[in-house]
Amino acid sequence: MSLIAWDNRFSVGVAAVDHEHRELIGLINETHERLKRPDADITVPDFLGEIYTRISAHFALEEKLMRASRYDQYPEHKADHERLLDAIRDIMDDYEDSREFDEGRFAQRLATWFTGHFSTHDARLHHRLD
Repeated sequence: MSLIAWDNRFSVGVAAVDHEHRELIGLINETHERLKRPDADITVPDFLGEIYTRISAHFALEEKLMRASRYDQYPEHKADHERLLDAIRDIMDDYEDSREFDEGRFAQRLATWFTGHFSTHDARLHHRLD
């Protein structure tokens, strides 16, 4: 079962951004599935690193689009990007440092991290870019 299912609310109406949103959901879901495998301690950190790398690139694309369209909430949106990058680093650290790892809590943090941003900041961006 997927952790995050694609929902049209994740769409901002820009093909490149929407494509990346779908890819990120797939990567998060794959990470969630790998948590259940015996080799999770080896594969999950790599997938978290990949999520971080892809999210960083994705945010750079969004920020470029916001600057080009003179998006009025650019500073707030960019600040949320920075907060989200900090949060994913915290998730990565917690996974690697935790002796009492809770897969359910971890999955919830990933899902909340992803959907929270898209249902707030990206929803506003979507309406502005339409």
